[in-house]
Amino acid sequence: MKILYFDCFSGISGDMTLGALLDLGLDQEAFLKELSKLGLDNEFDIEVKKGTKNGITGLDVNIRLHQHEDHSHHEDHSHHEDHSHHDDHFHNGDHSHHGHSHHHHGSHHHSHHGSGIQRDFGQIRELIESSDLSRNVKDIALKIFEKLAKAEGKIHNVPYEQVHFHEVGAVDSIVDIVGTAICIDMLKPDVIMASPVHLGGGFIKCQHGIFPVPAPATLELLKGIPVYSRGFQGELVTPTGAAIISALCSEFVDFPSIVVERVGYGLGKKSYEIPNCLRVCVGESLKK
Repeated sequence: MKILYFDCFSGISGDMTLGALLDLGLDQEAFLKELSKLGLDNEFDIEVKKGTKNGITGLDVNIRLHQHEDHSHHEDHSHHEDHSHHDDHFHNGDHSHHGHSHHHHGSHHHSHHGSGIQRDFGQIRELIESSDLSRNVKDIALKIFEKLAKAEGKIHNVPYEQVHFHEVGAVDSIVDIVGTAICIDMLKPDVIMASPVHLGGGFIKCQHGIFPVPAPATLELLKGIPVYSRGFQGELVTPTGAAIISALCSEFVDFPSIVVERVGYGLGKKSYEIPNCLRVCVGESLKK
């Protein structure tokens, strides 16, 4: 039985997830070809490159929006940033960012739409459903996005179908989430597990003020999942990262009994005393 294990010793974000999964040795050209089926190549570019955190080599994924290069990286969020919600993408549109890192593929550049564009969950669902992605990829991506929208909707008292993702954050989130779904479809694990999740600590600035870590939507998404904080000051889990593991993982355990076959590291953008990366492992279960 093939097991995919997320080792969240330094939290999790969307771009870190994508980097870690690709670092397992997936065919990047095949991945980018699938990602192009979303039809958003004219909105962003994705860059996947090797990097290091505290001496550990992994993949760093960056998404740059065609039209607002200034906000480009922006945050990426990658996890963990200090900013705001980071990843968050949510809502009322207003908020920009967050998100994450971003990736890209595509090249091209131009972007059609203006800066005020937002997509709500219903529009994102339609975008995914009307694409040429496989049914399995669509189902995985929509499961993650629905969890994210429901959490944001509950926190902000908005029906989840109407949760708005600001354009910048929406594109990042769409790429991180759909990209993760594509990677899972390529890996085809029988079971997906994760470790207890390291949250970080302290406070972050959000659009609505200063909030404790984890951010409200992140904590909502982590209900039922074992979490901890070791006194580290910083935001280690973004809403997108929390949505991914809450949607995909059926068990949260310390390292499982497996024969490890492949290991991947996805790098965050900031540097901390602990390695700012997500580790994923694929292996065969020892349990019959």
